[in-house]
Amino acid sequence: MENIKTAISLQKPLFNQVDALARELKVSSDRLFVLAVEEFIQRHKNNKKLLEDINNAYNDFPDQHEQVVLNKMRHKQRQLVEGQW
Repeated sequence: MENIKTAISLQKPLFNQVDALARELKVSSDRLFVLAVEEFIQRHKNNKKLLEDINNAYNDFPDQHEQVVLNKMRHKQRQLVEGQW
């Protein structure tokens, strides 16, 4: 796989944190940036997929048959509790 060099600007305190963590993990700061970007991309994909799944769940309205069953269930439930309240 081809590598591409890039330059980024960081505020000094953030750079110092990156440098300290890289030393602690015994990796280069370049490698730490790669790991961080890979994790960010994976989280973004997972969050996007989760949002799609949630939206799909909320868009799953009952079809006509399910609606008939739900209405019958509501009616039966009303009959069961009628006069109890």
